[in-house]
Amino acid sequence: MLRSPSRFVRSWITAAAVGSVLVGCGSSSEEPASDEAGPAARTEVTVEPIKASTELTDTNGVEVSLKKEPERIVCLFALCDDILTELGIVPTATNSALLAHPDFLGEEKSEEVDVIPGGFIAPEVEAILSHKPDLVIGLGDTHGKLAPALKGATTFWAMQPETWQDSVGYLRDVAALTGRTAEGEKAERTFRTKLAEAEKAPSEKTALVIYGSDENFGVATPEGDVAASLFPKIADYPWKSRGVEGGYSLEEILAQDVDVLFVETMSFGDADGKLSEKLAENPLWGKIPAVRNGDVHEVNSEVWAKGRGTRSLGIVLDEATAALR
Repeated sequence: MLRSPSRFVRSWITAAAVGSVLVGCGSSSEEPASDEAGPAARTEVTVEPIKASTELTDTNGVEVSLKKEPERIVCLFALCDDILTELGIVPTATNSALLAHPDFLGEEKSEEVDVIPGGFIAPEVEAILSHKPDLVIGLGDTHGKLAPALKGATTFWAMQPETWQDSVGYLRDVAALTGRTAEGEKAERTFRTKLAEAEKAPSEKTALVIYGSDENFGVATPEGDVAASLFPKIADYPWKSRGVEGGYSLEEILAQDVDVLFVETMSFGDADGKLSEKLAENPLWGKIPAVRNGDVHEVNSEVWAKGRGTRSLGIVLDEATAALR
């Protein structure tokens, strides 16, 4: 049974631990995916000016207030690293591997950024505070529990991105708080222009993004996966969220005649190899048109699954549109 994950399960899988998420065979009583989605609205490339401020209500309604522009920022998830890179800021510390990507800091420079121990799920509070941060940015449904421990010592900002619009909103918010307004406007404009160009000639091919490890994998849906939220604009992407308990069977995936498959391999514990190689052990996998035709693309999960920001999403657009031609 292939189930669509909740927001928490998605972020949890993306980061570190194996869970009973999605299994790749069986049948489903859920209604099948529809391929009759309406046309997506064209992306506006005009960028509104960003006004610097140390107090704001963010894109999801969370109030953030600082005494001054933050200079020492600790990132507990990769969207923070993505945004700071776009603004020309290096985080004081992080627990993401995104910065090592060549389109971010690269391996050598990223090694200069301290790593918060404890992993994505349970970053160590003492280690966070040892960096004397002005601002700590985490993922709400994962790191929200840290708020009481950080209260009084620093400002904790819980973000909860679900779509590319959320990511753009957070970019603008961080740009306002840090005074990097010109950099924020430029990054937003660059991304919007790239997305608008991609959607001028959407592919007629049916695409699918899956993620996971070993026999546990899931379908990335536009309602809760930032990278997947781009796909209805650039391809036929008939996958809709079915909530925490819903899911897609492998038979349903076969029925959609997927032309191009993007695979995000996550690493858990001692697991190694590629998700696509592990799925190849299932005979149903080989019947998917994309698999038969050799159009399966293993992508960088740090960028596709975890990055979520405008720089990561620009990479996703480049790679996806090239594969969908």
